[in-house]
Amino acid sequence: MYDSPSFLSFTIRNPVIANPVVIPRDGHILSRANVSPNALKVLYRLKSAGYEAHLVGGGVRDLLLGREPKDFDIATDASPEQVRDVFRNSRLIGRRFRLAHVQFGREIIEVATFRAGQDDMESAEQHQTDEGMLLRDNVYGNIEQDALRRDFTVNALYYNISDFSIIDYAGGVEDLKNGVLRMLGDPETRYREDPVRMLRAVRFAAKLGFRVSAETEGPIFEYASLLAEVPAARLFEEVLKLFLGGTAVGGFEKLRHYGLFGQLFPDTDACLAELDHEFPLTLVLKGLENTDNRIREEKPVTPAFLFAVLLWEPVRRRAEQLQANDVPPYQATQQAAGEVLSRQLERVSLPRRFSTPMQEIWVLQSRFTQTRGKRPLKLLTHPRFRAAYDFMLLRASAGEADPELAAWWTDFQEGNADAPPPTEPGSAGRRSRRGGRRRRRKPAAAGEG
Repeated sequence: MYDSPSFLSFTIRNPVIANPVVIPRDGHILSRANVSPNALKVLYRLKSAGYEAHLVGGGVRDLLLGREPKDFDIATDASPEQVRDVFRNSRLIGRRFRLAHVQFGREIIEVATFRAGQDDMESAEQHQTDEGMLLRDNVYGNIEQDALRRDFTVNALYYNISDFSIIDYAGGVEDLKNGVLRMLGDPETRYREDPVRMLRAVRFAAKLGFRVSAETEGPIFEYASLLAEVPAARLFEEVLKLFLGGTAVGGFEKLRHYGLFGQLFPDTDACLAELDHEFPLTLVLKGLENTDNRIREEKPVTPAFLFAVLLWEPVRRRAEQLQANDVPPYQATQQAAGEVLSRQLERVSLPRRFSTPMQEIWVLQSRFTQTRGKRPLKLLTHPRFRAAYDFMLLRASAGEADPELAAWWTDFQEGNADAPPPTEPGSAGRRSRRGGRRRRRKPAAAGEG
């Protein structure tokens, strides 16, 4: 149906497009009825002010796939300052690349000025590290240059509000039809410019169910270590996009396949290399599956629970070592949590508002074995009880905690518990592998408090 665009050259350092494909309104399925009314307001107002205005990137891609976009981004030839002059309800953000955020209540429409090609930058070497990573990118250009700065062909699609056409600069429509994720430009160069593009490749492949083209995925195995050069705070945001988008399981499997997971969570990756009856892989997969299910059901999720799942095994192993040296279980988990978190923050940052409840979830695990006297009632009143209980249920479902103990706590909360189950004092081990009495009732499904 659509012809691929013609290229004068695609030497990959600077691909040049001769004739982009323009698909008229009656040749595509994208309808303004499916575009955010606020995004349309921004598009029309920019047009009325005499500027080019295009819906771009993921919004166009998802609408052409018949999906509901998460957000709507706009590209224009207006500078950020000019955008701010047009919209009083806007503010400028970003240092590496200046953007305008136009705010309508809770919805934010992001407006970016067309970017120039890399070779058009003045003193480009001053904006890059020795490895080629871009540090500053505030050089503006035209729409053709902007298209070639996009990461993947399926994201280099523009919806022109002037005539409602789709402009395809890199064969993105054809790749959408074929379910292929392809880097626009030389993958090695693009990964060196911004190593986060490797994580984006994984995220889009998992989200869209696309296969990654051979030339796009090949260099990832070699360049995965470049993620060490990316600020930990930026990687935190990318991890949330990967794991809190409804395709955490698929993203996790692809991260491991390409050797990227070990760059983000080295301690956990080392533990996954030493499987014991498929543990701890089972716990991680069940935790990520639980996260995906909650997102599909539009239930709340929290990074604290996600990171608790991803980092639990190195914490558990270190706590076992400390307990072998006569450190009490509660204190052992506290110390292990501090050590693991300290190393993890060197790779992926975790704000204190998430790291504190995460550590509380961990240290409360040993208290679930205390089922006599007033201790259960006291634990029940702990502000982090529900999240810790959900985590204990997850451990039990993965075979890492005693399912009989999990069932007892479920009954106890409902006032139906009788005699406490037999437990080993201070044990937080994998009792379920040794067998045991059949529990009276199935524990409630694990969630996130």
